[in-house]
Amino acid sequence: MASKNPSFFFLLLSVTLGLWSLIFPASSSSSYYYYSSKDMASVDEGDWVLLQSSIGISAMHMQLLKNNMVVIFDRMDMGPSNLSLPNNTCIQKPNQPPDCTAHSIVYDVASNTVRPLLVQTDTWCSSGSLIPNGTLVQTGGYHEGDRVVRTFTPCDDSSCDWNQLGVALGERRWYASNQLLPDGRVIIVGGRRAYTYEFFPKTDPAATFYMSFLKETCDGYGDENNLYPFLHLLPDGNLYVFANKRSILFDYNRNRVLKEFPVIPGEFKRNYPSTGSSVLLPLRLNGDVLPEAEVMICGGAPYGAFNNSNYKRVFVPASNTCGRMKLTDPDPKWVMEVMPMPRVMSDMVLLPNGEVIIINGAMNGTAGWEDGTNPVFNPVLYKYYLPDPARRFVVLSPSKIPRMYHSTAILLPDGRVLVGGSNPHEKYNFTSYYPTDLSLEAYSPYYLKPRVSTMRPSILSVETSDGTVLYKQVFAVTFQLNQYNPGSQIFVSFVTPSFTTHSYGMNQRLMFLEVIEVHQLSTYDYKVTARGPPTAMVAPPGYYMLFVVHAGIPSQAVWVKVV
Repeated sequence: MASKNPSFFFLLLSVTLGLWSLIFPASSSSSYYYYSSKDMASVDEGDWVLLQSSIGISAMHMQLLKNNMVVIFDRMDMGPSNLSLPNNTCIQKPNQPPDCTAHSIVYDVASNTVRPLLVQTDTWCSSGSLIPNGTLVQTGGYHEGDRVVRTFTPCDDSSCDWNQLGVALGERRWYASNQLLPDGRVIIVGGRRAYTYEFFPKTDPAATFYMSFLKETCDGYGDENNLYPFLHLLPDGNLYVFANKRSILFDYNRNRVLKEFPVIPGEFKRNYPSTGSSVLLPLRLNGDVLPEAEVMICGGAPYGAFNNSNYKRVFVPASNTCGRMKLTDPDPKWVMEVMPMPRVMSDMVLLPNGEVIIINGAMNGTAGWEDGTNPVFNPVLYKYYLPDPARRFVVLSPSKIPRMYHSTAILLPDGRVLVGGSNPHEKYNFTSYYPTDLSLEAYSPYYLKPRVSTMRPSILSVETSDGTVLYKQVFAVTFQLNQYNPGSQIFVSFVTPSFTTHSYGMNQRLMFLEVIEVHQLSTYDYKVTARGPPTAMVAPPGYYMLFVVHAGIPSQAVWVKVV
């Protein structure tokens, strides 16, 4: 088995990719951009910090809340965790010994501390969304938890905990995906052998709606390659749905496919277990004009990769391609690019300045128990806006911790990326080659370096009523800036906190607001006047992180509520 030394992997990469291009040539029917070893060697030294060597559980699911707390949870069927529940609390399930350990925590970003939470039914491979009031609605899971709806409402003390609702989902939701809608409902799509969608809140507890696209994109049980479908709400209010290699524009109110987009080129599947990742690239707002919407999908594995790794112990190379497609174009087409290394099970996180970080994952195999190998220690920064594709990818400094199956990453309000998890085993296993990992670490991108601190805005106030931004409202943000670069624009970005699991950030969304003017108030103080999002289809109601960005350097975020 290969060494886990990051330098060894980086050296090995040059040889691997040379062979890759011979074994898996590009499709002649699409545009590909390739990168040389010279491009790949460009490393920007961000900073990794180990926050907690153990939080007691493995961070399989993560959700940032409006009070800068992060809810984290794993599973209930993998044995006792390393964190006890308080007050001798235990869960007793039929025919099982009492479990007196926590399988969920809340992490306090400011104090770097954790508090155990009590979840009563199995949340394994579940989904979630924040609703407009900031409450996390978490849906499905496994065994007795596969139709359960749970909520977590943030609080500023230790009184809040999981609440399991009496209403059940209409169908089993295991490996499903969620998206917040313009009217504040949540749509829940798919799951293993669940070719339907439904809504929360539920007007009819049994109501589900058949979606043939989900069945059509299933490759077969075990190697489905359509689980955790990628969902992105488009500015016209319809839903973009991607599964396997195909994607559609879907009217969820009328249960109608409005358009089928071109199949993404190449042999690679993109959804679980051939797990890639997806983001909607930043929306640039300008008055009432609907913004251009472009999707980006990276990584994955070829057909049969799961069966090869699971049954034959053959770990085929992952995909090293990304596809971008402008969904709002009259004739949309995929434009393919090649990453510096192959990746499966990686997370894609939108940074406050609109850049994308691709982090975690492996270079061989698929998602699943013991089904991946060769961890990718180096994140990659993607600068989507550069005209030259050969300059868009930048290889970043490596972590020392393999983050494989069941790892997660989310954006924090201070601009760091919170990273945790990795448990490619049926139970907790701390002695295997890729052990269960209970740690939390943070990656600080280049924009948090001291050398650029004078160019970092610091928000002083947001001139709205109680932190609320109305649709189309003109409002101002005052900020301090020690060194203004006259050649750089000032941007105001809104970023949603995503529910992240299995390499997919559900509800992840970033928009650059229309900036009306920037006015200097004093030597170091400035005021930027911006216009709120035009509609709930562009920006679903709820809580957003507001950043001021100068010369690509973001401020710390201030929370605002969009209504």
